[in-house]
Amino acid sequence: MSTKPASKLNQLLQSLPRGTVLLSSWLVDQGYSHDLQQKYIRSQWLTPIGRAAYKRTGDDISIFGALYALQKQANKSIHPGGPSALYLQGYAHYIAMENQALTLFSPQAVKLPVWFTKHWSGEFTFRRTAMLPGSEALTGYDTGNFEIRISSVSRAMMECLEMAPGRFDLEEAWLIMEGLTALPPQQVQHLLEQCGSIKTKRLFLYFAEKAGHTWFKYLDISRIKLGTGKRSIVKNGVLNPKYQITLPENLA
Repeated sequence: MSTKPASKLNQLLQSLPRGTVLLSSWLVDQGYSHDLQQKYIRSQWLTPIGRAAYKRTGDDISIFGALYALQKQANKSIHPGGPSALYLQGYAHYIAMENQALTLFSPQAVKLPVWFTKHWSGEFTFRRTAMLPGSEALTGYDTGNFEIRISSVSRAMMECLEMAPGRFDLEEAWLIMEGLTALPPQQVQHLLEQCGSIKTKRLFLYFAEKAGHTWFKYLDISRIKLGTGKRSIVKNGVLNPKYQITLPENLA
């Protein structure tokens, strides 16, 4: 390869964090044609990891490096959330081991690329939901070499409750909520007003009030749409008259 194309790529690679995926479409946008990309592959600067996705030759790529590309290069609204986001922010002692596979959330219309699902098969679960807007209440998570966006603790708690009880244990959710003594009430208020899941909102408010958190008293429940009628969270549960949800006896 001539010095000029190699130098051109080297300049780009120096500006990008190690351990991240490079998307072909993004490279084109940066001025690297498909023909030039093929030259880089033949010269062993880049190694394909699937269709239209590459890594620097010799790099080890984790699922976080792939998510970096999806978020930063493809502008996809995909993020680690729920139990995974809580785990990454220091709540590991509340999260059961089986929930430590990365749980990814996205709006319903978003699809994962084939190269991602093939290369990291078994390392994640993918949940499409319209519960909250895709960009609401995300926070940065430093992986060491780069940063990705994950759910804030407030959003992650709501995502866990949206998964409960079928995909996340209610008692586990309660234990987590008990420890959330410092949630920002303005953020919680905004999320509850944006949330499209009646079940999630009622469970969140019930657990927060039951835990006696100081921030709960700053919420304006009159501005939160809680729907009408009962919501059966579990069969043969105990009805909470205030929030009209049926709960396991040990949580009622």
